[in-house]
Amino acid sequence: MTYLETAAQFYSQVAQTPEIGLCCVQSTPLQLPGLKIPLAMQEMNYGCGTTVHHNELNNEPTVLYVGVGGGLEALQFAYFSRRPGAIIAVEPVKAMREAATRNLELAAKENSWFDPSFVEIRPGDAFNLPVGDASVDVVAQNCLFNIFEPADLTLALKEAYRVLKSGGRLQMSDPIATSPIPAHLQKNDHLRALCLSGALTYPEYTNLIINAGFGQIEIRARRPYRLLDKQTYQLQENLLLESLDSVAFKVEIPADGACIFTGKTAIYAGKEAFFDDKNGHILQRGIPAAVCDKTAGNLAFVNPEEIIITDSTWYYDGGGCC
Repeated sequence: MTYLETAAQFYSQVAQTPEIGLCCVQSTPLQLPGLKIPLAMQEMNYGCGTTVHHNELNNEPTVLYVGVGGGLEALQFAYFSRRPGAIIAVEPVKAMREAATRNLELAAKENSWFDPSFVEIRPGDAFNLPVGDASVDVVAQNCLFNIFEPADLTLALKEAYRVLKSGGRLQMSDPIATSPIPAHLQKNDHLRALCLSGALTYPEYTNLIINAGFGQIEIRARRPYRLLDKQTYQLQENLLLESLDSVAFKVEIPADGACIFTGKTAIYAGKEAFFDDKNGHILQRGIPAAVCDKTAGNLAFVNPEEIIITDSTWYYDGGGCC
C-alpha cells in the first residue's frame, strides 16, 4: 500500500472503533454558549489543536473542512454559519463519513439551534476538492496535512488556495518538528498515519504555505505535542513535536516577502514622540506595536539603539502595522 492507503485504512478502523486520546489533543474543545458536543464526537477528536477561531468567522462564512473526522469542528464551524450547506466537509474515508453523519445527527438532538443540513459531507480528498475556484471563505484542516509527504502537501496547499476567495483564510492545526524527522521514521507509513513521523520543521512548513501563494500567516498557538524518545524511536536525541495553529490569508505576497506574525512587538525608546521608518511603520514612543517577523528584523537593523524587539509569543490574533 501507499502511505495514503495506509492512512485511509487506519482511519477507517478508528472511525468504526474510536481510539480515545489518539492524538493527545492539548487544548479543550471550544466552549460556546448553547453548544453541546456529543460524547461520541469527543471520543473521535483526532486533532492536535483547533482551527475554529471565532475572530475569523464573522458574516456566516462558507467553510470547506478537509477531513471531517468525527465532525466536531464541522459542528463548531456550523455554530457560526447556521444555514444549509454552509459547511462543506470533504472526507475520503467512507467509514469516517458515516461516523460523522451519525455524530452530527446526535448533535442535532442535543443542540436546538443545529440542523444536520448545515454540514454537507462530500466524498473527496485534499488534492481534488469538489468545489469551484474562489468559492469558499475558509478552508480548514486539523492534523491531516502533516501526514502528507512534501510534494503532496504542496498540492493540497495549492488546492486550498484555488478554492478560497480573495482574502480568504486557510485555518490549520498540524504537528511540527523541532528538528528534522530522521529518514527511517519518515518511511514508516504507520507512524506517519499516527501523525508522528510526517511533521516538517517550522521553517519548512511555513515556506510551503508561502510558496503556495499565501501572502500572510498568523500563528494562533504553538505548544508541545508529543515527544519521540530516543529509546523507542531509535534516535540519537529526544525529538519534540509541537502543535501549531495558524491562519494563512489569500492575499498578494508583498514585494519584500510574505508577512508572518508570531506575536512580536516593536517598541520605540528614542527621544522623539514617534519613529517613522518611511516604509509604512510608525511607532509611538514607549508603546508596543505588533509587527510581523520580517518588519521586526528590518526595524532592528535600521535602528538597533532605539527600537526594542520583543520575542515571539507564538500567539497572535490580529492587528499590527504590517
